[in-house]
Amino acid sequence: MIKYLMVGIGGFLGSVLRFWLGSFIGGRMGARFPYGTFVVNVTGSFLIGMVLAVLATKAHWSSNWRYLIPIGFIGGYTTFSAFEYETLQLFQDGQLLTAMLNITLSVVIGFVAVWVGVLAGRAIG
Repeated sequence: MIKYLMVGIGGFLGSVLRFWLGSFIGGRMGARFPYGTFVVNVTGSFLIGMVLAVLATKAHWSSNWRYLIPIGFIGGYTTFSAFEYETLQLFQDGQLLTAMLNITLSVVIGFVAVWVGVLAGRAIG
C-alpha cells in the first residue's frame, strides 16, 4: 500500500510543478512554439537519467525512493502526452515545419539530456 501512496505523492508534486513551470515559460516565451512543454520534457529526461543512475548505485536505499521519484514525481512531471497533442495541433493548423521541429528537438535534445543525466548521476553516486 505504501508504494501507491509514494507514487501518488510524487505524481501530485510532479504534476503541480509541470503545470507551474509550463505556464511560467509559456507566458514568458509566447505560444508560437510549445516552449513550456519542451523545457519540461528535456528537464524531465535529464532528471530520470540522473535519478535512476543514482538509485542504481544505492542498493541499500528503500525501494520507496523509486516509487516516489522516478515513477511518481518524474512520471507526473514529464509531459509527452501533451507533447504529442500539441504536435498534432501544429500539424492540423498547417504548421508542418514547427511540428517537425518540435518532434526533432524534443527527441534529440531529450535523448542527450537523459545521457547527460546518467553521467551526472554516476558522478554523484
